[in-house]
Amino acid sequence: MTFAALARSAALVTAVALIPATTAGVAQVDGRAGSEFARLFATYERIKASYVDPVDDEKLIRGAIDGMLASLDPHSAYLDGSDLQRLETMIDGNYSGLGLSVQMDDGAVKIISPFRGSPAMEAGLKAGDYITHLDGDLIYGGDLDEAVSRMRGPPGTSIRLTVFRPGRDEPFDVTVTRGVIELEPVTHELAEGDIGVIFVNEFSRDVGADVFSAWEALKREAGGRVNGLVLDLRSNPGGSLDEAVALSDLFLDKGRIVSQRGRARGETYIYDAETVYRGEIAKDVPMIVLIDAGSASASEIVAGALQDHRRALIMGDRSFGKGSVQTLLPLGRDAALKLTTARYYTPADHSVQEGGIEPDIAVPQLSDPDLAKRARFIMRESDLRGHLVNEAALKDEELERDRREDPRFTLTAAELEERGIDDYQLHYALQTLRRTAPGALARRK
Repeated sequence: MTFAALARSAALVTAVALIPATTAGVAQVDGRAGSEFARLFATYERIKASYVDPVDDEKLIRGAIDGMLASLDPHSAYLDGSDLQRLETMIDGNYSGLGLSVQMDDGAVKIISPFRGSPAMEAGLKAGDYITHLDGDLIYGGDLDEAVSRMRGPPGTSIRLTVFRPGRDEPFDVTVTRGVIELEPVTHELAEGDIGVIFVNEFSRDVGADVFSAWEALKREAGGRVNGLVLDLRSNPGGSLDEAVALSDLFLDKGRIVSQRGRARGETYIYDAETVYRGEIAKDVPMIVLIDAGSASASEIVAGALQDHRRALIMGDRSFGKGSVQTLLPLGRDAALKLTTARYYTPADHSVQEGGIEPDIAVPQLSDPDLAKRARFIMRESDLRGHLVNEAALKDEELERDRREDPRFTLTAAELEERGIDDYQLHYALQTLRRTAPGALARRK
């Protein structure tokens, strides 16, 4: 895929809207910034003249660019070379490695989510884990791209990861055998009682069409009648804004899906139902959407739209809270800025930034034996250094409500294992649908 084709694609991780940069949209340098540029150039000259070792211009300029973007928010970045190749991989799908979505967090490589069915998930790695060493080499404070390159490699080869898991006293080692990762954004299964489950693992190209195909397959497997539907968006870090709109449009036949508002001209958009798909699939079928702290960006757009239109009951944990849109702005032929240019809002005009999507029914993942220890260490957008502040000025205590204990959920992971339940949140959603008469759940006004 060429860079030009990449820039035209609408399938970028973390709900990136790809909008071509125009001359009119390029910010003009404020004349008052002249003294600041003089200070920057003076610093450059002093480093070139006096640093203990010779430093090439490319290193200094790249450092200045990275520093500017890092001062803005955690999601703005400069992309070139291997960064763009990684982006292409996420869009088109296949590579050899561990199957992890990671980001740099204060110098540490943090796991956003392991892909479902990947070597990383089978090895027991979890969202929120921190990777500190690769084959015994410390990677804290290093380069994310270099760490990702080391984790990839020929299928069948192994790498030893040292992992710090919040809630545990000591780091531990995990050896993972690399495999061919075929990113499968959508999978499905038919559960007991003819309840359909559609797992959406990421929002890459054609996710809307893939979910439609999964629904048609579920109907065939159920003999024409599906009694309920679970849309599982847990640990889904996001993806294409266009695909989030398409997926929402499958289940809505009127009203707003999402809006985005930015400062620059052309950065304010409204996305309505009936613009991608006509009609509504699964009409009158009771529906639950599962989310958790790893559900971010595009996942939150879908959950927010279906919640505000009362099309689905949202269940699980409060979502990540990434309510911003990134635009890919080309810089020449082989580099680009991934720049935060807008915030997005649910149909009820709720900003997802910081606060995330609050579930209608909060259901903890009791199957996780580390749940109690990990709960106070779960990281969301509001915990990231330099994150955009929600315009509603949410208070910390309002963001902590989902961590309060609920007397309804007292079973331990060991007790659930004895009952053969390895995913309590999904189990609870399925049981809820089985107890619900068709059409009675999340019915519209």
